[in-house]
Amino acid sequence: MRELYKSKAFVWTLLILFLLVWFWMLGARVLVPTDEGRYAEMAREMVATQDWITTRLNGIKYFEKPPLQTWMNAITFELFGLGEWQARLWTGLCGLLGIGLAGYTGSRVFNGRVGFYAALVLASSFFWAGMGHINTLDMGLSGMMTIALCALLMAQRDGASREGQRNWMLLCWAGMALAVLSKGLIGIVLPGAVLVLYTFFARDWAIWKRLHLVKGLILFFAICTPWFVAVSLRNPEFPQFFFIHEHFQRFTSKIHSRTGPWYYFIPILVLGIIPWLGVFFQSLWKGTREQRDTAGYNSLNGGRFQPKRLLLVWAVFIFVFFSISDSKLPSYVLPIFPALALLIACYLEEADYKALAWAGSLVALPAAVALAFIPRVPSMAKDAYSLPLVEAHVPYLYAAALIFFVGGIAAIRLARQHKDWAVTSLAATAFVAGQLLLLGHDPQGRYSAGVDYVPALQAELKPETPIYLVGRYEQALPFYLRRTMTLVQHADEMEFGLKQEPQLWLPTVDAFVAQWVADNAAGKKDIAIIDPTIYKQLVERKLPMRLIGQDPRRVIVANDPPPASTPAAAHANGEKKAGK
Repeated sequence: MRELYKSKAFVWTLLILFLLVWFWMLGARVLVPTDEGRYAEMAREMVATQDWITTRLNGIKYFEKPPLQTWMNAITFELFGLGEWQARLWTGLCGLLGIGLAGYTGSRVFNGRVGFYAALVLASSFFWAGMGHINTLDMGLSGMMTIALCALLMAQRDGASREGQRNWMLLCWAGMALAVLSKGLIGIVLPGAVLVLYTFFARDWAIWKRLHLVKGLILFFAICTPWFVAVSLRNPEFPQFFFIHEHFQRFTSKIHSRTGPWYYFIPILVLGIIPWLGVFFQSLWKGTREQRDTAGYNSLNGGRFQPKRLLLVWAVFIFVFFSISDSKLPSYVLPIFPALALLIACYLEEADYKALAWAGSLVALPAAVALAFIPRVPSMAKDAYSLPLVEAHVPYLYAAALIFFVGGIAAIRLARQHKDWAVTSLAATAFVAGQLLLLGHDPQGRYSAGVDYVPALQAELKPETPIYLVGRYEQALPFYLRRTMTLVQHADEMEFGLKQEPQLWLPTVDAFVAQWVADNAAGKKDIAIIDPTIYKQLVERKLPMRLIGQDPRRVIVANDPPPASTPAAAHANGEKKAGK
C-alpha cells in the first residue's frame, strides 16, 4: 500500500476536514472566564480608546503581560468586528502555526514520514488542540517559542547552506522577541537556558559559532524594545511592576496564590498527551539514545548537531522549570508539546506494531471504563443550579468516549499491516473527541460567564447607566456588554492599577451604599452585580434594589429612580422591593 504521507489527495482531504473543524470551533462557545473574557475585553478597550501603548483591563492600567496578543486581538476586532471567533483567532492561528512548523521541521530535519506524524501528533494531543481554542496567552507564547525552536532546528540541521543557516537563525531570534512580547522575559530565558544545557549534554560547543549572535541580538532588540520604552516613558511605574513583581517575585514567591506541589504538571502532561501516552515514555527514552557519531554533521563549522537531544532538553527543562516555580497554572507547560510531538513522531517512524497496538489499548481501555462511569457524572454537580448544566454535558461525554474507544480499537487492528492508517486513526478520533468535550462544556461556560443575563441587562442599560461590581469581578460580561464597570471592595488582579488611579473604584461597600442611595434619591438609575453573600447583607440594610437576575455566583439588581414623590417615600418604596 502506498505510504499515506506521500498521497497528496489524502493529505489535502485530511487537512481541509481538520481546518473546517478547527476554525468552526473557534466560535462555537462563549468566552469563558477568566482568561478568555479578560483578553477579549483588553483588546476591545484598546480598539475603543485607540491607545496601543498602555494596556488596560476594565479601564484600569493592567501591566501583568506584554501586549502582543492584545494587539493581535484588537487588529482582528478592527477587521472583523467583536465576537467569540474573532477573540480566539490569534490563539487558533498560533496553534495551527505550531502544528505546521512541527510538520515542516520534522520533514526537513528528519524525513517526510516524521513530519507527517509530528503534525498528526501535535494536532491531536488533547492539551494542544484544546488550548488552541481558548483565548489565553500561553498558546500565543507557545506559537512564538515554536518559531524559535523549529527555526533553530532548521538552521543547525545537516545540509543547511550558509545563507539558509543565517536566515533561519534570524527567524529564531525574531521568534524569541515575539515570545517576549507575548509573555515576558521567559521568551528568551527559557530558549537560552535550553541552548546552554544542550551544549553541555551534547558537547556541541561549535553551535555557538552558528547562532549569528550579533545580527540576532540586533533584530531581537529592534522587535521587542520599542514598546517597553514607550510604555515606560508613559507609565514610570511600569518597569518595577513588570520586571520585578511579575517575573522575579512571581517565580520565587507565592504572591499570586497559584501554588502547587512539585508533581502539579505530571497529571496535566499525562492527560494532555492523549492519545499518545502509550508511546510517550519510549519516545523520551529514544531521545536520550541519540549518539554523537550518528547525529547530523554540520559541514559549515565541523560541529555535530543532535536534534533529538535538543528536543529532549527543551521538553524536560521547561517542564522542570515550571514545576519548581511557586506560580503554577496548567497551561504553563504548553510550550513543550511541539518538541514532544517531534520526539514521538521520530519514535513512531521506527516503532513496530506492538507499540502502536499498546498506544491504541491505552486509548480504548480507559474509554471503555469511562463509558461505565459517565452515568455518575451528574452527581459531581456542586449544587442544584449546576445539575442541569452538568447533565447537558453527559451526551458529549458519551460521544467522546465512544469515539475514543472505536479509534483505539481501529488502531490496534491496523497496527500490524497499516502503520500510517493506525497513526491517522488515533489522531483523527482523538481530535474529534477532544473537540466534542469542549463543545459539551458550553452550558457550564455560559453560566460562568453570565452571558444569559446580557439581554436583560441590555434592556435596562442606557449609555450613561453605571454598573457596579460589588465584591466580585466579572471577566466576560464587560466584553459582551461593551462597557467597563466600577469595582467595589474587590480589586481582584487590578490592585496595582487601582493604586495608580484610585478614583476608578469604590474601596468599600459603605462607599458603594452611599453612592447607590444618593443616585436613587437623585433619580439616577444604577445597575449592580453583587456577590451573593454581600447581597444578603445589603438586603438586611434595606438598600433599595430591584432584582434582575440571580444564581449561585452573582445577584444582579437595579436602582430604579424613585417616583415623583418625596425622597423619604421613595426610599420606603425601595425598602419594600429589597424585602421581597
